[in-house]
Amino acid sequence: MKHITFYLDFISPYAYLAFEELPQALMGLSYAVTYKPVFLGGLLKHNAMLGPAEVPPKRDWVYRQVQWLAHRQGRVLDMPAVHPFNPLGLLRLAVATDPAGLPNRYVCETLLRHVWVGGADAADATRLAAITRQLAPARDPSEAAVKAQLKAHGDSAIALGVFGVPAFEVDGKVFWGLDALPMLRCYLEGDPWFDGPQWEAVRTVPSGLTRQ
Repeated sequence: MKHITFYLDFISPYAYLAFEELPQALMGLSYAVTYKPVFLGGLLKHNAMLGPAEVPPKRDWVYRQVQWLAHRQGRVLDMPAVHPFNPLGLLRLAVATDPAGLPNRYVCETLLRHVWVGGADAADATRLAAITRQLAPARDPSEAAVKAQLKAHGDSAIALGVFGVPAFEVDGKVFWGLDALPMLRCYLEGDPWFDGPQWEAVRTVPSGLTRQ
């Protein structure tokens, strides 16, 4: 049985769609999943990247595309009242539900649907208080240990080369994005392509241009 670490931030519509699609995409395979919340803003800052919603034309495209993808999948995806928003309250709540900071699928599903179903303000304090009561975390999401665990999740993701969400790590290999699910499935099925030189060879491709 293969073990998948699923890095996600509830702010990402692609993480929501990948979370919902994962069981169907990997149907029939033997695997286990650990869900690891990470702060997407921290990954972007480390890699000196802008988020998709910080580039106005890209923002428009992303919002159109994710709604079309949800439509194609037959899923509900309602844009929250404000996006992007500060996801730290939701991320810390997820971490606080488990001693190791690794929420189960029910917790992740509840928080993703809190954001992406209904079109409400995902960061609204009243709604955050209500979902905190619903999930009844064993620890206070605002305590220092919870914040440290969330940061540690981000640090471990960065060490693996994770630069965005959703990302799936298996055997030290990172698969990024909703559209990587077919590739992830092929790896889990034992496709010999992954034993060839292609995976590592990309690191040696020379770069002919550096943007200043």
